[in-house]
Amino acid sequence: MSHFTPLTSTPRSALQRACRAACIGLAIAAATTAATAQDARISDDVVRLGILTDLGGPFADITGPGSAAAIQMAIDDFGGQVLGKKIELLVVDHQNKADIAASKAREWFDTGKVDAIMDVAVSAPALAVLEVAKQKQKVIVFNGPGTDRLTGDLCMPSTVHYVYDTYALANVTASAITQRGGKDWFFITADYAFGHSLQEQASAVVTAQGGKVLGSARHPIGATDFASFLISAQNSKAQVIGLANSGGDTVNTIKAAREFGLTQGKNKQTLAGLLMYINDIHAIGLRTAGGLMLTEAFYWDMNPETRAWSKRYFEKMKKMPNMSQAGAYSSTMHYLKAVQAAKTDDTAKVMAQMKATPINDFFAKNGHIREDGRMVHDMYLFEVKSQAESKYPWDYYKLVATVPGDKAFLPLSQSKCPMLKK
Repeated sequence: MSHFTPLTSTPRSALQRACRAACIGLAIAAATTAATAQDARISDDVVRLGILTDLGGPFADITGPGSAAAIQMAIDDFGGQVLGKKIELLVVDHQNKADIAASKAREWFDTGKVDAIMDVAVSAPALAVLEVAKQKQKVIVFNGPGTDRLTGDLCMPSTVHYVYDTYALANVTASAITQRGGKDWFFITADYAFGHSLQEQASAVVTAQGGKVLGSARHPIGATDFASFLISAQNSKAQVIGLANSGGDTVNTIKAAREFGLTQGKNKQTLAGLLMYINDIHAIGLRTAGGLMLTEAFYWDMNPETRAWSKRYFEKMKKMPNMSQAGAYSSTMHYLKAVQAAKTDDTAKVMAQMKATPINDFFAKNGHIREDGRMVHDMYLFEVKSQAESKYPWDYYKLVATVPGDKAFLPLSQSKCPMLKK
């Protein structure tokens, strides 16, 4: 006689209850997913970002491909999508022409479905694109240009000026040099919005510190001969020659100044780079650049966080990042986090989130975006090392002073931004 153990069976009522519970759970999950999808509103199901930059001109090394690469790094680190929607990056060379920059921005906003422009290299194109973004009510973030008008008299609700501006550069650098005895200044100035603004701001600081401005000379972007400008500076007998230019123009000015003997001998003059990047120091070399004072918002070798990110960047670009390129990454991450938190790419809602959220990353600690769009963070005064002081590649700076953001940037009470309630 065989024995067997019958299979245990679940009563019909128990099966029905289990099924009912499972179905209810699935329904709730489906409803939650649907609600989340409904709450997350991404126009055209893609978050499109753009950068208008200089890909082959005098500012290509300090912005250009490097800034585009930094933005793409941020997109990749974010996972390539936000709220389940793909993130795309469009890159265009504006050739340092305001009309090309404005035309491309208008095309992007009208037909290209671009949600935000994450940088516009050079101040003149930036000002032109700012007007287009204002008309179209789109987010625009500036990491490369310097003119403080972007958050001054031309501010708008969806503008963010992230890395630096002419006020901060002039305030930190000119103040430090004047206080150290450099009282008489002559400026060699790039003849466009950024250069004019930088000279104006630095002149105001020098005068406020009891110094004098003995004259200035303006040069076009991408000038190849600086002889006449340097002769004027030499003849002025100014103690300090303020370089109110940037990129290749600054590099060429400093090299030419050394060739003309302005920085040597009994009557040597001090060069003050009012906007200099680590790329410029690399191009000039420590033999020529050693001892220069400059202001930056970022240095790759400041701490473990800056070194970790910068080494990843170096693997891609084979050079260390500068402040604008690091800022391009940081601001892109901040924008994408705001889209995620706001559950939309709507301009007003994203900007409200960006302004409400502090910025704490390798680029800035306790940074914040003010009502006028100025991202306030610490700035750093550096002295360029001598050849003997530099111990390894790209070891170029020694920190002289950390200037808190509320001391470095224009006080909000003095802002000319028309959005502010006085």
